[in-house]
Amino acid sequence: MWVDSHCHLDAPEFDADRDEVVSRARAAGVSQIVIPAVGAFDFEAARDLAHAHGFAYALGIHPLYVMKARDEDLATLARLLERHREDPRLVAVGEIGLDFFVPGLDADRQELFYTEQLRLAQRFELPVILHVRRSADQLLRGLRRTVVRGGIAHAFNGSRQQADTFIALGFKLGFGGTLTYERSLQIRRLAAELPADSLVLETDAPDIPPHWLYATAEQRAAGQAQGRNEPAELPRIAQSLAHLRGWTLEATAACTRANTLAALPRLAALMRT
Repeated sequence: MWVDSHCHLDAPEFDADRDEVVSRARAAGVSQIVIPAVGAFDFEAARDLAHAHGFAYALGIHPLYVMKARDEDLATLARLLERHREDPRLVAVGEIGLDFFVPGLDADRQELFYTEQLRLAQRFELPVILHVRRSADQLLRGLRRTVVRGGIAHAFNGSRQQADTFIALGFKLGFGGTLTYERSLQIRRLAAELPADSLVLETDAPDIPPHWLYATAEQRAAGQAQGRNEPAELPRIAQSLAHLRGWTLEATAACTRANTLAALPRLAALMRT
């Protein structure tokens, strides 16, 4: 059984065939999916999808959405975390974090939302799912100030030193479609060399397509559509990790599943149902 630790199943890209996407995932052996919200506008959608399909969800405000978020969205998040605190499918606060790659984002506003959401995770004793893009050191600084119950550094792309620091703070590191590109030397090196108990698998669907779904700018200009990523791709993505580690697929599934359950402890009960 595979666990997709990060999939935006609520994204509009899945509106036309969401049930079929779920069916393909299950046929591929993906038995559990974590659906992280990205803003107050989809808090209930993420929760409803998790309950409808037997999956898990997280509630949070993504750094790419903080410019459109209202200050009162933090109060809304706090209220829903309180209301649903006994919901076994609520497994984390997320997706939260910092993004210093995309231009035009207000760094101070990102920091405000990140800090306040870490405090909420601490208050409700939940792990966090972190967005890490050119922001690892700043995220780690926040985690030292506000200690939380670990979680997952999603789509990790930092240095080995940064990876080791996240791990020391109780985090697992998420790897997905980028693993499948031979030119992703740093990420593939980390996936090969980091401690086995620090790795989790994800798709970030519909984003971060593996190499077999990717269309170059030239191909897109010629009319070829970019392939949509979906959770059914996870076992094939896992083959890249298995190759890098010298593992069987069965061992890869068992290890990454155990690591995801360790990062998001409420998942364990869901996996038994």
